[in-house]
Amino acid sequence: MTTFVDRVELHVAAGNGGHGCASVHREKFKPLGGPDGGNGGRGGDVILVVDQSVTTLLEYHHSPHRKATNGKPGEGGNRSGKDGQDLVLTVPDGTVVLDKAGEVLADLVGHGTTYVAAQGGRGGLGNAALSSARRKAPGFALLGEPGDLQDIVLELKTVADVALVGYPSAGKSSLISVLSAAKPKIADYPFTTLVPNLGVVTAGSTVYTIADVPGLIPGASQGRGLGLEFLRHVERCSVLVHVLDTATLESDRDPVSDLDVIEEELKQYGGLDERPRIVVLNKIDIPDGQDLADMIRPDLEERGYRVFEVSAVARTGLKELSFALAGIVAEARAAKPKEEATRIVIRPKAVDDAGFTVTYDETEEVYRVRGEKPERWVRQTDFNNDEAVGYLADRLNRLGVEDALMKAGARAGDGVAIGSEENAVVFDWEPSMMAGAEMLGRRGEDHRLEAPRPAAQRRRDRDAERDDAQREFDEFDPF
Repeated sequence: MTTFVDRVELHVAAGNGGHGCASVHREKFKPLGGPDGGNGGRGGDVILVVDQSVTTLLEYHHSPHRKATNGKPGEGGNRSGKDGQDLVLTVPDGTVVLDKAGEVLADLVGHGTTYVAAQGGRGGLGNAALSSARRKAPGFALLGEPGDLQDIVLELKTVADVALVGYPSAGKSSLISVLSAAKPKIADYPFTTLVPNLGVVTAGSTVYTIADVPGLIPGASQGRGLGLEFLRHVERCSVLVHVLDTATLESDRDPVSDLDVIEEELKQYGGLDERPRIVVLNKIDIPDGQDLADMIRPDLEERGYRVFEVSAVARTGLKELSFALAGIVAEARAAKPKEEATRIVIRPKAVDDAGFTVTYDETEEVYRVRGEKPERWVRQTDFNNDEAVGYLADRLNRLGVEDALMKAGARAGDGVAIGSEENAVVFDWEPSMMAGAEMLGRRGEDHRLEAPRPAAQRRRDRDAERDDAQREFDEFDPF
């Protein structure tokens, strides 16, 4: 059974906002108590948080669908609904958040780092909050906004200081087992290591982490073997250690050619050219291994590599290697910019009152309005309530949508769609829908909506013609 997962696709849904309440205060001897409907609660967010105790994404592999709770609706007596509870998902240190297209959304490094993967919907206003001097007793409330729906990809990139790379069975797992307290699986067959192993090494006053990456073979950067799946785990390391087998039993292999092959795969993967390298000649406890190490060491040193001869079984040469790695890690840490205490920075989202566009859609024969505010107002409108629809018309007019429609060439009775093609609200435009409060009748009604709708009739006629043509085509049988 798989116990290590470093890449998952996660489907997250934030909570919906609660609906506002339309209520009128009722009390004995007070027949006109006024509106007292409360606001709806905010929907819960889906938040990713780095937790050092979490080392795998296995939990999300088994349960990829996660949803936060919805906000509660408002109630009468000016009682606001309860906010939805945020859903906090813990992820390992070094998790990268990507969208479906592969674009990086967040790089979560450091304990406690957070990222809001899905924003909860805002609650709708109750009629108490919508009342004004001109609209003293609104007979409607705003609906809560739906929460965000996101499909994201989580990729784990191990946060380690040193990465051991090399061919399968080169002795990487044995080396990490004697340098640290890690206990990886060790056997005498290739691809024993199926997942990265982490160990903590103490060398003098320096403490660093070392990662054992599954064995690489030619073509690993293109997906052969296990290389492509786990090469990303070496991206954050400060130093790469080539573990070369000086006692290989394969006649067509030798340590120098193994080094060239692995270097070519690292080059093809990209982004690792500037990392310092160390070469470790392993298995020198075998006589032929020591002879081969003595033969190839001068050639490796001429290439500029620091070479260490070790034996994980006999535990020779480990102290020198451990302190050399500690020195490189200390230099890399000193070269990094000094970390400052994280400050809470509040960045309010800018609101642009003119943030909408009006374009003519020749296919649907409608003028399409796109913008954050108009689309949000449409989502919050209860279209079963005429007064709420009239209130939406007043808001759009004050925003400048009517003027923009006139400039775009719209005429009375033309169709107007607010929103995307997949989820738009279409209505017939009637100019000069100015202030509506003084034009209202009874609560919940708006006489402006009783006028005939020629554009809607034209659309119905056009759809009927398409249905008739499709029906004739389906019934046509040439045989």
